[in-house]
Amino acid sequence: MANELSVPIIATQQYTKVFGPTVTDCFANGQEDLDRLVGMGRVFEKKKFSMMTDQVQELMGSEEFRDRHSIVLFGIEAHVCVQQTCLDLLEMGKEVHVVCDGVSSQQSFDREIALGRMAHAGAFLTTAQSIAFMLMQTADHPNFKAVSKLTVNHMKLPNEFNNK
Repeated sequence: MANELSVPIIATQQYTKVFGPTVTDCFANGQEDLDRLVGMGRVFEKKKFSMMTDQVQELMGSEEFRDRHSIVLFGIEAHVCVQQTCLDLLEMGKEVHVVCDGVSSQQSFDREIALGRMAHAGAFLTTAQSIAFMLMQTADHPNFKAVSKLTVNHMKLPNEFNNK
């Protein structure tokens, strides 16, 4: 979806040696898209829980990101990495949109509490489908059909939110 809407991506991986690399299911073209991100220098290794490492902050200060005030945030361990990243971004004055069907925690209670805390701190809670259509704003968007197809395919995937 990010490719279709020209939204740049920054990814971090928490201690890859132990937890493994970014899941390729996050991308429409799987490993190919992840490899492209790695090649662009957009995937960062981290041990800090927030993704706002010195490297990420430096990239966000670059010309491509400097004027971007809205951030779409998703990932695993909503109550740790996602929450700390969200709070850091809010402190930096960013508008944060947390994709609720794109965050998880090992315990549903931790996820629920984290989403509440992030919302209370000022983040906007949304869904993958909602953010896609918000970014397009109109069915006249040149990539409307492609994004619509991606959202329809996404909704067909089994997950804890659609009981499939």
